[in-house]
Amino acid sequence: MLDFRLKVFYVVAKRLNFTKAAEELFISQPAVSKHIHEIETHYKSKFFERNGSRIKLTPAGSILLKCAEEIFNIHRNIEFELAALKKDVKGTLHIGASTTVAQYFIPAYLASFKQKFPNLKISLCVNNTEHVENLLIENKINLAIVEGHTKRKNLKYLPLVKDEIVLCTRSSNHASNKAMITLKDLQQLPIVIREGGSGSREVIVAALKKAGIAVSSLKIDMEFESTESIKSYLLSSNSYAFLSINAIFNELKNGVLKIVDVKDLEIQRYFYFVTQQGDTHFLNDVFLKHLTLNNLKL
Repeated sequence: MLDFRLKVFYVVAKRLNFTKAAEELFISQPAVSKHIHEIETHYKSKFFERNGSRIKLTPAGSILLKCAEEIFNIHRNIEFELAALKKDVKGTLHIGASTTVAQYFIPAYLASFKQKFPNLKISLCVNNTEHVENLLIENKINLAIVEGHTKRKNLKYLPLVKDEIVLCTRSSNHASNKAMITLKDLQQLPIVIREGGSGSREVIVAALKKAGIAVSSLKIDMEFESTESIKSYLLSSNSYAFLSINAIFNELKNGVLKIVDVKDLEIQRYFYFVTQQGDTHFLNDVFLKHLTLNNLKL
């Protein structure tokens, strides 16, 4: 029911390439140009600036792209809601989640999903990323949502949302009077870190390695198996830890923890929706659509 010209515009705007857009839409390049000309004529605006074979969005094109994304989201929501109404969604969905995801990200989405499908039973298994992925491979859960750096070939990973990991310590730590420290300074601090197998630890280790810092060169004060344990320890010590910004939101708001920036070090990651390669489980698809329709940036 959507205007195909708008879809053509959307694909061209995303790819910024007429040839690639034509291939993705399975139409000819002249047909792409024709649709773009028609939609520009309709709105009496130019949406692309052309410089030879290269194109870029005009201010009007940027506005239309934003509106098009909203329209397509509404359209997908209509399809999802009507399909869900026709299908009496029942059964049990076994979800595995890494610790950070389970504590700070997924609960609100599980609540709204259960409200939408009250006849569906949901079980949630929580552990570190490595363990949760093992459960998925062993067919003990249907899907997983994890954070991490390593990806296994027999699993399919779809990025859901971006997360940032920051260095933090308690606000009353008087040894920390700098808003920013160097990588050399970092190696002199007492660091608390997650256990081996943790997705958070994998991401941190990879980022430090990229910055030229081996974890073995850090002064590891202690290892914990949960973020909550680390936070509690930080509040009673002058140690430091790399934690998800989502995990310390309340502590930052209440002023009990503070962030210490590390020059030339940025740690970002994604939370991933993980299934086995080739898996077409209906409930997996329903849950993924629920996540994507609730303002997750894919």
